[in-house]
Amino acid sequence: MNNRETVAFVGTGVMGNSMAGHLLRAGYHVNVYTRTKEKAENLISSGAKWCSTPAEAVADAKYTITIVGYPKDVEEVYFGKDGILENAKQGSFVIDMTTSTPSLAKKIYAAAKEKGIYSLDAPVSGGDVGAKEARLTIMVGGDKDAYKTCLPLFERMGKNIVLQGEAGSGQHTKMCNQIAIATNMIGVCESLAYAKSSGLDPEKVLETITTGAANSFSLSKLAPRILAGDFEPGFYVKHFIKDMGIALAEAEAMGLKLPGLSLAIDMYEELASKGEENSGTQALYKLWEI
Repeated sequence: MNNRETVAFVGTGVMGNSMAGHLLRAGYHVNVYTRTKEKAENLISSGAKWCSTPAEAVADAKYTITIVGYPKDVEEVYFGKDGILENAKQGSFVIDMTTSTPSLAKKIYAAAKEKGIYSLDAPVSGGDVGAKEARLTIMVGGDKDAYKTCLPLFERMGKNIVLQGEAGSGQHTKMCNQIAIATNMIGVCESLAYAKSSGLDPEKVLETITTGAANSFSLSKLAPRILAGDFEPGFYVKHFIKDMGIALAEAEAMGLKLPGLSLAIDMYEELASKGEENSGTQALYKLWEI
């Protein structure tokens, strides 16, 4: 493929770096902006163009992809000084792949529409492994025509790509994803703690239960990391706490009680208070060890 379209990529952290790399290898021109240039050095050496501001990155881009840390970071890169929406070309596409709030996704969509720019919210799931292997799950909110146009980019980064509905729907779907993971991770950690306390070989236990009804991504992919003492982030504890907070706020606004999620966020906040905010979500197991 020799696709000479330009993509501005804002945010090259644990997941964004691999995602931008896939677009580079697919033949896109990639303009990179991230707050810490060192995190983009491998992309620059592979042919990406370094830009010192989001405005510079989007100036000649048909597509802009953002995957940053928190909703406040999304707000800043889209609406702040040298922001995306003031500088993106009319007729271009902006895609926020950060896990953020549905209300902010709708705000970006409305502001973009006024400027003749197409906007999609498209948060992802799959962690560092999914990003590296280009098999992320991508949950999209926005207009169908914009989704169809951007689908070739999504297909370079993920495998399970679904348009969920209007603007904000991608973020709502990601909340469903995070809610399901939250209590599942508690179950994984309790299962391993039980196996250890009962004198079983936890690796043999995993060999058995990952082929049955208990299996999940957390059990098959993250439990082995726990047993290996690998608590490096595929997804940061601090970002998971952010996501669960968004989900709880959205649920409260809908009059919906989520006691399992409330328990999970309490446990993760305890974990963060013990200095584990930059560890991977599997570090929850340390609550049984600390």
